Amino acid sequence: MTSPAPFAVALVSGGLDSMVSAALAREAGQRVLALSFDYNQRHRIELDAARRVAAAIGAERHIVLPMDLSAFGGSALTADIDVPKDGAGAEDGGGIPVTYVPARNTIFLSLALGWAEAAGARDIYIGVNALDYSGYPDCRPEFIAAFEGLAELATKAGVEGEPFRIQAPLQMMTKADIVREGTRLGLDLGLSWSCYDPTPAGEHCGLCDSCRLRSKGFEDAGIADPTVYAVRPGSGLA
Repeated sequence: MTSPAPFAVALVSGGLDSMVSAALAREAGQRVLALSFDYNQRHRIELDAARRVAAAIGAERHIVLPMDLSAFGGSALTADIDVPKDGAGAEDGGGIPVTYVPARNTIFLSLALGWAEAAGARDIYIGVNALDYSGYPDCRPEFIAAFEGLAELATKAGVEGEPFRIQAPLQMMTKADIVREGTRLGLDLGLSWSCYDPTPAGEHCGLCDSCRLRSKGFEDAGIADPTVYAVRPGSGLA
C-alpha cells in the first residue's frame, strides 16, 4: 500500500508568480494547501483571483485568512497613499517603493509555517523573485535562507530533526521566464491578478509597477498577454 503524497503549503496571493509557484508544488507530486491573506489590501480583487488559482491548481484546501494590516499602515497598499504610476520601480526617496508592505512576507511565512507544522507539511512554497521585481527586501534569497533557519529553531518539528524547506522556485527567474514556465505547466495565466490599483470596472490599471512588470514579462516571453488593461502599459497614455 503506497503512502499518500506529502502536503505542501503554498502562499497564493492570486498573482502570476504565486500561481506558477503553487503549480510547481503540484508538479512535484505534493498535495497543495493554499493559503491567502485578506489583509485589507487596496487590491482586494486579488482574493477573487486567489480562489480561481487555488481551484485551477487543484488545491486540497484553501484558507483565506483575515488580518487587517491597514491598522498598521505604512504602505500604498494598506493606507491612503497613492500608488506610483510613473514607471516600474517607482521609489519613495529611500530606494524601496511605497508599495512595500512592512514585513509582509515575514508575517505571511510565519502563518504558513504554523499551518505547515499542524498539517505535517515540510515544504512551504512562495513565489518571491529577486530579478524582475519591485525591490522589496523580503523577496531576496538572503531573507528566504534566514527564514528557513528561523523555522528550524522555532518549531517542534525543527528541533526534533524535521526541518522545513522554504521553496522559492522562481527566485532567480525573470518575469519572462515565469510566463514561459506557467505556459509550460498548462496554466491559464489570465486567471491571475497583478495590479496594485484596479479600476472601478475591475481592470488592471496598466500604469502601476506591477502592471508594467507583468506586461513586459509576456512581451519578452513572446506570449500573448490575456490581461485586460485600462491603459496599455508602455503606451504613454494616462
